[in-house]
Amino acid sequence: MKAKALKELTEEELMERTKELSRELFNLRFQKATGQLGNTAVIPKTRKDLARVKTVIRELEISRAGR
Repeated sequence: MKAKALKELTEEELMERTKELSRELFNLRFQKATGQLGNTAVIPKTRKDLARVKTVIRELEISRAGR
């Protein structure tokens, strides 16, 4: 997901997206450990998406604190 699209979401939607990505990352790591994951390239992609969401959340916190 692009950062531009993430900036259009509300804080609640971003928090929900963080939870979803964390769960997905856990499941992907579990699948990898058990040998069920075919495409291991999705793990770094998911990690980067999670980092993007957390970055946008932090930007919102900083902008709110600066007011």
